[in-house]
Amino acid sequence: MSYRTGQSIARAALAFALAAAGAPALAQQSSPETAPASGAPSSQVVPDKTSATDGSLTWHGVTLYGAFDIGVGWVSHGLPENGYNYEGESLVNRNGNHPRFLVAPNNLQQTGLGLKGKEEFFPGWSVVFNASTGINPQSGQLANLAATNTRNAGLPRSSYSFAGDGARAGQIFNDELFAGISSAQFGALTFGRQRALGADAMLIYDPAGGAYSFSFIGYNGLMAGGGDTQDTRWDDALKYRLAYGPVHFGAMYKFASGQGGCYSASAAWTAATCTPEAPHNSAYALDLGGAYALGSAYGKFSADVVFQHINQAISVLNPLLGPASLSAPYQSTVNSINTNPITGPNLIGTNNTEYGIVTDNTAVMVAAKYTWDQFKVFGGYEHILQQNPANPLGVGASAQGGYLLSGVEDNNLDSNKIVQVFWTGAKYAFNPKAELTLSYYHEIQNDFRVPATCSAAAGYRSSCAGSLDEVSLYGDYHFTRHFDVYAGIAYSDVSGGVAIAIPHGPGVPYYHSNNTAPTVGARFAF
Repeated sequence: MSYRTGQSIARAALAFALAAAGAPALAQQSSPETAPASGAPSSQVVPDKTSATDGSLTWHGVTLYGAFDIGVGWVSHGLPENGYNYEGESLVNRNGNHPRFLVAPNNLQQTGLGLKGKEEFFPGWSVVFNASTGINPQSGQLANLAATNTRNAGLPRSSYSFAGDGARAGQIFNDELFAGISSAQFGALTFGRQRALGADAMLIYDPAGGAYSFSFIGYNGLMAGGGDTQDTRWDDALKYRLAYGPVHFGAMYKFASGQGGCYSASAAWTAATCTPEAPHNSAYALDLGGAYALGSAYGKFSADVVFQHINQAISVLNPLLGPASLSAPYQSTVNSINTNPITGPNLIGTNNTEYGIVTDNTAVMVAAKYTWDQFKVFGGYEHILQQNPANPLGVGASAQGGYLLSGVEDNNLDSNKIVQVFWTGAKYAFNPKAELTLSYYHEIQNDFRVPATCSAAAGYRSSCAGSLDEVSLYGDYHFTRHFDVYAGIAYSDVSGGVAIAIPHGPGVPYYHSNNTAPTVGARFAF
Protein backbone atom coordinates (compact mmCIF):
# COMPACT_ATOMS: atom_id res chain seq x y z
CA MET A 1 0.00 0.00 0.00
CA SER A 2 1.44 3.38 -0.97
CA TYR A 3 2.06 6.29 1.38
CA ARG A 4 -0.72 8.25 -0.30
CA THR A 5 -3.06 5.30 0.01
CA GLY A 6 -2.51 5.15 3.72
CA GLN A 7 -3.46 8.73 4.33
CA SER A 8 -7.19 8.71 3.66
CA ILE A 9 -8.37 5.55 5.38
CA ALA A 10 -7.65 7.30 8.64
CA ARG A 11 -10.54 9.64 8.35
CA ALA A 12 -13.57 7.38 8.03
CA ALA A 13 -12.24 5.10 10.73
CA LEU A 14 -12.04 8.01 13.09
CA ALA A 15 -15.73 8.74 12.73
CA PHE A 16 -16.49 5.15 13.61
CA ALA A 17 -14.02 5.11 16.47
CA LEU A 18 -15.57 8.25 17.90
CA ALA A 19 -19.00 6.70 17.76
CA ALA A 20 -17.72 3.58 19.45
CA ALA A 21 -16.12 5.67 22.17
CA GLY A 22 -19.29 7.63 22.77
CA ALA A 23 -17.85 10.92 21.53
CA PRO A 24 -20.09 13.45 19.74
CA ALA A 25 -21.19 12.38 16.30
CA LEU A 26 -19.47 14.09 13.39
CA ALA A 27 -21.60 16.32 11.21
CA GLN A 28 -22.82 14.53 8.12
CA GLN A 29 -23.35 17.67 6.07
CA SER A 30 -19.74 18.36 5.33
CA SER A 31 -17.58 18.88 2.32
CA PRO A 32 -14.78 21.25 3.11
CA GLU A 33 -11.13 20.80 3.22
CA THR A 34 -11.73 19.64 6.76
CA ALA A 35 -14.70 17.44 6.11
CA PRO A 36 -14.67 13.70 5.52
CA ALA A 37 -13.85 12.81 1.95
CA SER A 38 -17.24 11.31 1.56
CA GLY A 39 -18.94 12.12 4.83
CA ALA A 40 -19.30 9.02 6.93
CA PRO A 41 -22.91 8.23 7.77
CA SER A 42 -23.95 8.25 11.40
CA SER A 43 -25.48 4.78 11.30
CA GLN A 44 -23.78 2.17 13.45
CA VAL A 45 -22.12 -0.90 12.01
CA VAL A 46 -23.70 -4.18 13.08
CA PRO A 47 -20.73 -6.53 13.52
CA ASP A 48 -22.64 -9.75 14.16
CA LYS A 49 -25.06 -9.64 11.25
CA THR A 50 -24.55 -9.98 7.52
CA SER A 51 -26.67 -6.90 6.81
CA ALA A 52 -27.81 -3.79 8.63
CA THR A 53 -31.42 -2.81 9.27
CA ASP A 54 -30.81 0.95 9.12
CA GLY A 55 -30.29 1.23 5.38
CA SER A 56 -26.49 1.18 5.47
CA LEU A 57 -24.46 -1.10 3.19
CA THR A 58 -23.03 -3.33 5.92
CA TRP A 59 -21.75 -6.87 5.57
CA HIS A 60 -20.09 -8.78 8.43
CA GLY A 61 -19.32 -5.56 10.29
CA VAL A 62 -17.83 -3.69 7.31
CA THR A 63 -19.77 -0.71 5.91
CA LEU A 64 -19.40 0.86 2.48
CA TYR A 65 -20.42 4.54 2.45
CA GLY A 66 -20.11 7.48 0.10
CA ALA A 67 -21.72 10.44 -1.59
CA PHE A 68 -22.11 12.16 -4.95
CA ASP A 69 -22.65 15.93 -4.75
CA ILE A 70 -22.69 18.23 -7.77
CA GLY A 71 -24.41 21.39 -8.96
CA VAL A 72 -24.11 24.47 -11.12
CA GLY A 73 -23.28 28.00 -10.12
CA TRP A 74 -22.32 31.48 -11.21
CA VAL A 75 -19.47 33.59 -9.83
CA SER A 76 -19.01 37.31 -10.27
CA HIS A 77 -15.20 36.99 -10.30
CA GLY A 78 -13.96 33.51 -11.10
CA LEU A 79 -11.47 31.41 -13.05
CA PRO A 80 -11.69 28.61 -15.60
CA GLU A 81 -12.19 25.33 -13.76
CA ASN A 82 -9.97 22.25 -13.92
CA GLY A 83 -10.60 18.63 -13.09
CA TYR A 84 -8.44 18.61 -9.94
CA ASN A 85 -10.38 21.25 -8.00
CA TYR A 86 -12.81 19.82 -5.45
CA GLU A 87 -13.91 23.05 -3.72
CA GLY A 88 -15.67 25.03 -6.44
CA GLU A 89 -15.16 28.82 -6.47
CA SER A 90 -17.58 30.30 -3.96
CA LEU A 91 -14.99 32.25 -1.90
CA VAL A 92 -13.31 35.41 -3.24
CA ASN A 93 -10.16 34.31 -5.11
CA ARG A 94 -6.91 36.27 -5.44
CA ASN A 95 -6.76 35.49 -9.16
CA GLY A 96 -10.49 35.52 -10.04
CA ASN A 97 -10.98 37.88 -12.96
CA HIS A 98 -14.25 37.31 -14.86
CA PRO A 99 -17.91 36.43 -14.24
CA ARG A 100 -18.69 32.91 -15.39
CA PHE A 101 -21.06 29.96 -15.08
CA LEU A 102 -19.43 26.84 -13.62
CA VAL A 103 -20.03 23.21 -12.79
CA ALA A 104 -19.86 23.35 -8.97
CA PRO A 105 -18.59 20.17 -7.26
CA ASN A 106 -19.05 19.06 -3.65
CA ASN A 107 -21.19 21.97 -2.50
CA LEU A 108 -22.53 20.43 0.74
CA GLN A 109 -20.40 17.29 0.94
CA GLN A 110 -17.25 15.90 -0.61
CA THR A 111 -17.98 13.29 -3.24
CA GLY A 112 -16.16 10.05 -2.46
CA LEU A 113 -16.15 6.53 -1.11
CA GLY A 114 -15.12 4.89 2.13
CA LEU A 115 -15.01 1.64 4.08
CA LYS A 116 -15.28 1.45 7.85
CA GLY A 117 -15.48 -1.48 10.20
CA LYS A 118 -15.66 -2.67 13.79
CA GLU A 119 -14.95 -6.13 15.13
CA GLU A 120 -15.22 -7.10 18.78
CA PHE A 121 -12.27 -9.28 19.83
CA PHE A 122 -12.86 -9.23 23.60
CA PRO A 123 -15.98 -8.27 25.59
CA GLY A 124 -16.19 -4.47 25.45
CA TRP A 125 -13.14 -4.14 23.15
CA SER A 126 -13.17 -3.79 19.37
CA VAL A 127 -10.80 -3.24 16.47
CA VAL A 128 -11.89 -0.35 14.25
CA PHE A 129 -10.69 0.99 10.92
CA ASN A 130 -11.60 3.56 8.31
CA ALA A 131 -10.44 4.17 4.73
CA SER A 132 -11.91 6.98 2.65
CA THR A 133 -11.09 9.14 -0.33
CA GLY A 134 -12.47 12.14 -2.18
CA ILE A 135 -13.26 12.13 -5.89
CA ASN A 136 -14.13 15.07 -8.12
CA PRO A 137 -17.60 14.38 -9.56
CA GLN A 138 -17.03 16.59 -12.60
CA SER A 139 -13.92 14.74 -13.79
CA GLY A 140 -13.51 11.47 -11.90
CA GLN A 141 -10.06 12.63 -10.72
CA LEU A 142 -8.92 12.15 -7.15
CA ALA A 143 -9.26 15.35 -5.13
CA ASN A 144 -5.94 17.16 -5.63
CA LEU A 145 -5.51 20.87 -4.95
CA ALA A 146 -1.72 20.55 -5.26
CA ALA A 147 -2.17 19.71 -8.94
CA THR A 148 -4.19 22.89 -9.47
CA ASN A 149 -0.96 24.77 -8.68
CA THR A 150 1.46 22.63 -10.68
CA ARG A 151 -0.65 22.77 -13.84
CA ASN A 152 -0.54 26.59 -13.66
CA ALA A 153 3.22 26.82 -13.01
CA GLY A 154 5.01 29.27 -15.29
CA LEU A 155 1.83 30.74 -16.78
CA PRO A 156 0.96 34.42 -16.72
CA ARG A 157 -1.36 35.16 -13.83
CA SER A 158 -4.10 36.26 -16.22
CA SER A 159 -4.03 32.80 -17.82
CA TYR A 160 -4.53 30.73 -14.64
CA SER A 161 -7.27 28.22 -14.18
CA PHE A 162 -8.39 27.69 -10.57
CA ALA A 163 -5.48 27.15 -8.13
CA GLY A 164 -5.72 26.44 -4.41
CA ASP A 165 -4.12 24.63 -1.49
CA GLY A 166 -5.34 21.79 0.67
CA ALA A 167 -4.66 18.52 2.47
CA ARG A 168 -6.20 16.46 -0.32
CA ALA A 169 -3.31 16.23 -2.77
CA GLY A 170 -4.00 13.23 -4.98
CA GLN A 171 -3.38 10.53 -2.38
CA ILE A 172 -5.27 7.31 -3.12
CA PHE A 173 -6.86 7.76 0.31
CA ASN A 174 -6.85 11.55 0.44
CA ASP A 175 -9.37 11.72 3.29
CA GLU A 176 -8.41 9.32 6.07
CA LEU A 177 -6.66 6.00 6.52
CA PHE A 178 -6.43 4.72 10.09
CA ALA A 179 -7.04 1.79 12.41
CA GLY A 180 -7.12 1.29 16.15
CA ILE A 181 -8.81 -0.07 19.25
CA SER A 182 -12.07 1.12 20.79
CA SER A 183 -13.64 0.57 24.20
CA ALA A 184 -16.94 1.97 25.43
CA GLN A 185 -15.34 2.51 28.84
CA PHE A 186 -11.77 3.57 27.99
CA GLY A 187 -12.26 5.39 24.68
CA ALA A 188 -10.72 4.96 21.24
CA LEU A 189 -7.06 5.07 20.18
CA THR A 190 -6.33 5.19 16.45
CA PHE A 191 -3.23 5.67 14.28
CA GLY A 192 -2.73 6.81 10.68
CA ARG A 193 -3.87 9.71 8.54
CA GLN A 194 -6.63 11.46 10.49
CA ARG A 195 -8.54 14.71 10.69
CA ALA A 196 -7.09 17.26 13.10
CA LEU A 197 -9.07 17.97 16.28
CA GLY A 198 -9.82 21.44 14.94
CA ALA A 199 -11.38 19.88 11.86
CA ASP A 200 -13.57 17.65 14.03
CA ALA A 201 -14.79 20.65 16.03
CA MET A 202 -15.39 22.78 12.95
CA LEU A 203 -17.78 20.20 11.49
CA ILE A 204 -19.81 20.22 14.70
CA TYR A 205 -19.91 23.97 15.36
CA ASP A 206 -19.98 25.48 11.87
CA PRO A 207 -23.62 26.36 11.00
CA ALA A 208 -22.97 25.33 7.38
CA GLY A 209 -21.30 22.07 8.44
CA GLY A 210 -18.15 22.92 6.49
CA ALA A 211 -19.98 23.08 3.14
CA TYR A 212 -17.56 24.33 0.48
CA SER A 213 -20.12 26.55 -1.22
CA PHE A 214 -21.43 28.25 1.92
CA SER A 215 -18.74 28.11 4.65
CA PHE A 216 -15.53 30.15 4.81
CA ILE A 217 -14.03 27.97 7.54
CA GLY A 218 -14.87 24.83 5.55
CA TYR A 219 -13.67 26.12 2.17
CA ASN A 220 -10.51 27.81 3.45
CA GLY A 221 -9.29 25.28 6.03
CA LEU A 222 -7.27 27.93 7.90
CA MET A 223 -9.22 27.51 11.13
CA ALA A 224 -9.64 23.74 11.08
CA GLY A 225 -5.92 23.29 10.37
CA GLY A 226 -4.81 25.58 13.19
CA GLY A 227 -3.48 28.23 10.79
CA ASP A 228 -2.88 26.27 7.60
CA THR A 229 -5.23 24.30 5.35
CA GLN A 230 -2.69 21.51 4.65
CA ASP A 231 -2.89 20.61 8.35
CA THR A 232 -6.59 19.82 8.43
CA ARG A 233 -5.36 16.22 8.20
CA TRP A 234 -2.30 14.82 9.94
CA ASP A 235 -0.29 11.92 8.60
CA ASP A 236 1.43 9.49 11.00
CA ALA A 237 -0.80 10.63 13.85
CA LEU A 238 -2.04 9.08 17.10
CA LYS A 239 -5.52 10.16 18.19
CA TYR A 240 -7.30 9.40 21.45
CA ARG A 241 -10.96 10.10 22.24
CA LEU A 242 -12.80 9.50 25.52
CA ALA A 243 -16.34 10.34 26.64
CA TYR A 244 -17.43 10.30 30.28
CA GLY A 245 -21.03 11.25 30.86
CA PRO A 246 -21.64 14.68 29.27
CA VAL A 247 -17.90 15.45 29.00
CA HIS A 248 -15.53 14.39 26.23
CA PHE A 249 -11.77 14.67 25.79
CA GLY A 250 -9.42 14.35 22.85
CA ALA A 251 -5.66 14.32 22.36
CA MET A 252 -3.61 14.00 19.20
CA TYR A 253 0.08 13.80 18.26
CA LYS A 254 1.73 13.81 14.84
CA PHE A 255 5.16 12.25 14.37
CA ALA A 256 7.66 14.05 12.12
CA SER A 257 7.83 12.57 8.62
CA GLY A 258 8.75 13.36 5.04
CA GLN A 259 11.76 15.23 3.66
CA GLY A 260 13.33 18.43 5.02
CA GLY A 261 15.19 19.46 1.87
CA CYS A 262 18.39 21.53 2.11
CA TYR A 263 19.31 25.20 2.37
CA SER A 264 22.19 27.65 2.38
CA ALA A 265 22.67 31.14 3.84
CA SER A 266 24.87 32.06 0.91
CA ALA A 267 23.65 34.33 -1.85
CA ALA A 268 25.23 31.98 -4.40
CA TRP A 269 24.61 28.33 -3.70
CA THR A 270 24.12 25.04 -5.47
CA ALA A 271 22.93 21.57 -4.64
CA ALA A 272 26.50 20.64 -3.77
CA THR A 273 26.90 23.40 -1.18
CA CYS A 274 23.55 23.46 0.60
CA THR A 275 23.01 22.00 4.07
CA PRO A 276 20.59 19.07 4.46
CA GLU A 277 17.64 19.75 6.78
CA ALA A 278 15.61 17.12 8.64
CA PRO A 279 11.81 17.42 8.96
CA HIS A 280 10.58 18.70 12.32
CA ASN A 281 6.89 18.79 11.35
CA SER A 282 5.51 17.27 14.53
CA ALA A 283 2.21 18.57 15.94
CA TYR A 284 0.02 18.10 18.98
CA ALA A 285 -3.51 19.05 20.02
CA LEU A 286 -6.00 18.81 22.90
CA ASP A 287 -9.79 19.07 22.96
CA LEU A 288 -12.11 19.39 25.96
CA GLY A 289 -15.85 19.74 25.61
CA GLY A 290 -19.25 18.69 26.75
CA ALA A 291 -22.97 18.71 26.10
CA TYR A 292 -25.72 19.49 28.58
CA ALA A 293 -29.45 18.99 28.23
CA LEU A 294 -31.25 21.99 29.72
CA GLY A 295 -34.56 20.18 29.89
CA SER A 296 -37.28 19.38 27.39
CA ALA A 297 -38.46 22.99 27.38
CA TYR A 298 -35.02 24.57 27.03
CA GLY A 299 -33.09 22.43 24.59
CA LYS A 300 -29.44 21.41 24.65
CA PHE A 301 -26.13 23.29 24.89
CA SER A 302 -22.68 22.02 23.86
CA ALA A 303 -19.23 23.60 23.70
CA ASP A 304 -15.59 22.71 22.98
CA VAL A 305 -12.15 24.26 23.52
CA VAL A 306 -9.44 23.05 21.13
CA PHE A 307 -5.70 23.77 21.31
CA GLN A 308 -3.41 22.95 18.36
CA HIS A 309 0.31 23.48 17.72
CA ILE A 310 1.88 22.65 14.35
CA ASN A 311 5.59 22.86 13.51
CA GLN A 312 6.74 23.56 9.95
CA ALA A 313 3.25 24.20 8.59
CA ILE A 314 3.39 24.68 4.81
CA SER A 315 1.17 27.10 2.93
CA VAL A 316 1.06 27.17 -0.88
CA LEU A 317 -0.58 30.40 -2.00
CA ASN A 318 0.27 30.72 -5.70
CA PRO A 319 1.60 28.65 -8.60
CA LEU A 320 5.30 28.92 -9.42
CA LEU A 321 6.11 31.96 -11.51
CA GLY A 322 8.04 31.61 -14.75
CA PRO A 323 9.47 33.38 -17.78
CA ALA A 324 6.01 33.91 -19.25
CA SER A 325 4.88 35.54 -16.02
CA LEU A 326 4.48 39.30 -15.78
CA SER A 327 6.32 39.23 -12.44
CA ALA A 328 9.53 37.33 -13.22
CA PRO A 329 11.98 36.07 -11.97
CA TYR A 330 11.05 32.56 -10.97
CA GLN A 331 9.38 32.23 -7.61
CA SER A 332 11.21 28.93 -7.34
CA THR A 333 14.66 30.52 -7.22
CA VAL A 334 14.19 32.08 -3.78
CA ASN A 335 16.55 30.91 -1.04
CA SER A 336 14.74 29.28 1.88
CA ILE A 337 16.66 31.18 4.56
CA ASN A 338 17.32 34.73 3.39
CA THR A 339 15.32 34.96 0.13
CA ASN A 340 18.49 35.48 -1.94
CA PRO A 341 18.09 34.40 -5.57
CA ILE A 342 19.77 31.12 -6.45
CA THR A 343 22.55 31.82 -8.94
CA GLY A 344 23.78 28.25 -9.28
CA PRO A 345 21.94 25.25 -10.73
CA ASN A 346 18.49 24.69 -9.26
CA LEU A 347 18.38 22.06 -6.54
CA ILE A 348 15.33 20.37 -8.11
CA GLY A 349 13.31 21.07 -11.20
CA THR A 350 10.24 23.30 -11.23
CA ASN A 351 8.04 20.79 -13.06
CA ASN A 352 5.36 19.29 -10.80
CA THR A 353 6.76 21.07 -7.72
CA GLU A 354 5.34 23.78 -5.45
CA TYR A 355 6.37 26.98 -3.69
CA GLY A 356 5.75 27.05 0.07
CA ILE A 357 5.77 29.46 2.99
CA VAL A 358 6.67 27.78 6.29
CA THR A 359 5.51 28.82 9.78
CA ASP A 360 5.08 27.42 13.29
CA ASN A 361 1.42 27.82 14.28
CA THR A 362 -0.38 27.83 17.63
CA ALA A 363 -4.18 28.05 17.70
CA VAL A 364 -6.91 28.12 20.34
CA MET A 365 -10.54 27.63 19.33
CA VAL A 366 -13.67 28.12 21.46
CA ALA A 367 -17.01 27.08 19.94
CA ALA A 368 -20.57 26.47 21.11
CA LYS A 369 -23.96 25.32 19.83
CA TYR A 370 -27.47 25.65 21.26
CA THR A 371 -30.37 23.52 20.04
CA TRP A 372 -33.97 24.36 20.86
CA ASP A 373 -36.97 22.88 19.03
CA GLN A 374 -36.50 23.68 15.35
CA PHE A 375 -33.60 26.11 15.89
CA LYS A 376 -29.86 25.56 16.13
CA VAL A 377 -27.64 28.54 16.92
CA PHE A 378 -23.86 28.40 16.43
CA GLY A 379 -20.90 30.57 17.36
CA GLY A 380 -17.15 30.39 17.71
CA TYR A 381 -13.79 32.12 17.83
CA GLU A 382 -10.22 31.08 17.03
CA HIS A 383 -6.94 32.86 17.79
CA ILE A 384 -4.00 31.79 15.58
CA LEU A 385 -0.38 32.81 16.23
CA GLN A 386 2.03 32.29 13.32
CA GLN A 387 5.81 32.59 13.66
CA ASN A 388 8.80 31.95 11.43
CA PRO A 389 9.78 28.31 12.01
CA ALA A 390 12.26 27.42 14.73
CA ASN A 391 13.59 24.74 12.34
CA PRO A 392 13.62 25.87 8.70
CA LEU A 393 12.74 23.71 5.74
CA GLY A 394 14.81 23.73 2.56
CA VAL A 395 14.32 23.39 -1.16
CA GLY A 396 13.30 19.80 -1.84
CA ALA A 397 11.15 19.47 1.31
CA SER A 398 7.93 17.49 0.96
CA ALA A 399 4.38 18.82 1.34
CA GLN A 400 1.02 17.01 1.39
CA GLY A 401 0.73 14.17 -1.10
CA GLY A 402 4.50 13.84 -1.45
CA TYR A 403 4.83 16.97 -3.62
CA LEU A 404 8.27 18.61 -3.34
CA LEU A 405 8.97 22.31 -2.77
CA SER A 406 11.28 23.86 -5.37
CA GLY A 407 10.99 27.17 -3.52
CA VAL A 408 10.64 27.81 0.22
CA GLU A 409 10.32 30.87 2.46
CA ASP A 410 11.11 30.36 6.15
CA ASN A 411 11.37 34.07 7.05
CA ASN A 412 8.25 35.39 5.38
CA LEU A 413 6.94 37.10 8.56
CA ASP A 414 8.44 40.45 9.59
CA SER A 415 7.06 39.85 13.09
CA ASN A 416 4.50 37.52 14.68
CA LYS A 417 1.32 37.23 12.63
CA ILE A 418 -1.99 36.97 14.49
CA VAL A 419 -5.12 35.80 12.70
CA GLN A 420 -8.52 35.82 14.42
CA VAL A 421 -11.66 34.17 13.06
CA PHE A 422 -15.17 34.79 14.38
CA TRP A 423 -18.30 33.05 13.15
CA THR A 424 -21.97 32.70 13.95
CA GLY A 425 -25.14 31.45 12.33
CA ALA A 426 -28.41 29.63 12.72
CA LYS A 427 -30.24 26.69 11.20
CA TYR A 428 -34.03 26.42 11.13
CA ALA A 429 -35.88 23.18 10.33
CA PHE A 430 -39.30 23.84 8.80
CA ASN A 431 -40.02 20.12 9.05
CA PRO A 432 -37.96 16.89 9.07
CA LYS A 433 -37.21 17.35 5.37
CA ALA A 434 -36.55 21.07 4.86
CA GLU A 435 -34.15 23.47 6.59
CA LEU A 436 -32.67 26.92 6.06
CA THR A 437 -29.15 27.96 7.14
CA LEU A 438 -27.71 31.47 7.57
CA SER A 439 -23.97 31.90 8.34
CA TYR A 440 -21.52 34.76 8.86
CA TYR A 441 -17.71 34.55 9.04
CA HIS A 442 -15.15 37.27 9.81
CA GLU A 443 -11.34 36.95 9.63
CA ILE A 444 -8.89 39.68 10.67
CA GLN A 445 -5.09 39.79 10.75
CA ASN A 446 -2.75 42.18 12.54
CA ASP A 447 -0.20 44.53 11.00
CA PHE A 448 2.98 42.46 11.22
CA ARG A 449 4.97 44.50 8.70
CA VAL A 450 8.29 46.04 9.81
CA PRO A 451 8.46 48.99 9.37
CA ALA A 452 4.74 49.47 9.94
CA THR A 453 4.12 51.61 6.85
CA CYS A 454 0.69 50.37 5.78
CA SER A 455 -1.76 52.79 4.20
CA ALA A 456 -3.43 53.46 0.89
CA ALA A 457 -0.78 56.11 0.19
CA ALA A 458 2.22 53.98 1.28
CA GLY A 459 0.83 50.87 -0.38
CA TYR A 460 -0.40 47.64 1.16
CA ARG A 461 1.47 44.36 1.41
CA SER A 462 0.30 40.98 2.65
CA SER A 463 1.96 41.82 5.99
CA CYS A 464 -0.47 44.70 6.57
CA ALA A 465 -3.61 44.44 8.67
CA GLY A 466 -6.72 43.38 6.80
CA SER A 467 -9.94 41.40 6.91
CA LEU A 468 -12.18 38.93 5.09
CA ASP A 469 -15.96 38.59 5.45
CA GLU A 470 -18.38 36.01 4.10
CA VAL A 471 -22.12 35.67 4.53
CA SER A 472 -24.18 32.81 3.10
CA LEU A 473 -27.79 31.64 2.97
CA TYR A 474 -29.02 28.31 1.62
CA GLY A 475 -31.94 25.93 1.81
CA ASP A 476 -31.80 22.13 1.75
CA TYR A 477 -34.71 19.77 1.01
CA HIS A 478 -34.51 15.98 1.54
CA PHE A 479 -36.79 13.99 -0.76
CA THR A 480 -35.57 10.79 0.89
CA ARG A 481 -33.04 9.80 3.51
CA HIS A 482 -30.37 9.52 0.81
CA PHE A 483 -31.31 12.20 -1.75
CA ASP A 484 -31.62 15.98 -1.28
CA VAL A 485 -31.48 19.18 -3.32
CA TYR A 486 -30.22 22.59 -2.24
CA ALA A 487 -29.93 26.20 -3.40
CA GLY A 488 -28.19 29.19 -1.89
CA ILE A 489 -25.85 32.15 -2.28
CA ALA A 490 -22.57 33.29 -0.72
CA TYR A 491 -20.95 36.73 -0.78
CA SER A 492 -17.36 37.40 0.33
CA ASP A 493 -14.92 40.31 0.28
CA VAL A 494 -11.37 41.17 1.40
CA SER A 495 -9.59 44.38 2.40
CA GLY A 496 -6.15 45.67 3.44
CA GLY A 497 -3.32 43.16 3.60
CA VAL A 498 -5.68 40.21 3.14
CA ALA A 499 -6.50 41.62 -0.31
CA ILE A 500 -2.86 41.25 -1.47
CA ALA A 501 -2.41 38.32 -3.83
CA ILE A 502 1.37 37.83 -3.74
CA PRO A 503 2.71 37.13 -0.21
CA HIS A 504 6.06 38.90 -0.61
CA GLY A 505 7.53 41.93 -2.32
CA PRO A 506 5.51 44.96 -3.44
CA GLY A 507 1.80 44.60 -2.94
CA VAL A 508 0.11 42.87 -5.89
CA PRO A 509 -3.64 43.07 -5.14
CA TYR A 510 -6.45 40.67 -5.90
CA TYR A 511 -7.92 41.26 -9.34
CA HIS A 512 -11.24 41.84 -7.56
CA SER A 513 -11.84 42.21 -3.83
CA ASN A 514 -15.26 40.51 -3.72
CA ASN A 515 -17.22 37.58 -5.11
CA THR A 516 -20.90 36.69 -5.35
CA ALA A 517 -21.68 33.01 -5.86
CA PRO A 518 -25.23 31.56 -6.17
CA THR A 519 -25.34 27.75 -6.38
CA VAL A 520 -27.94 25.02 -6.93
CA GLY A 521 -27.31 21.30 -6.80
CA ALA A 522 -28.22 17.82 -5.62
CA ARG A 523 -26.64 15.16 -3.43
CA PHE A 524 -26.99 11.41 -3.10
CA ALA A 525 -25.42 9.92 0.03
CA PHE A 526 -25.38 6.33 1.25
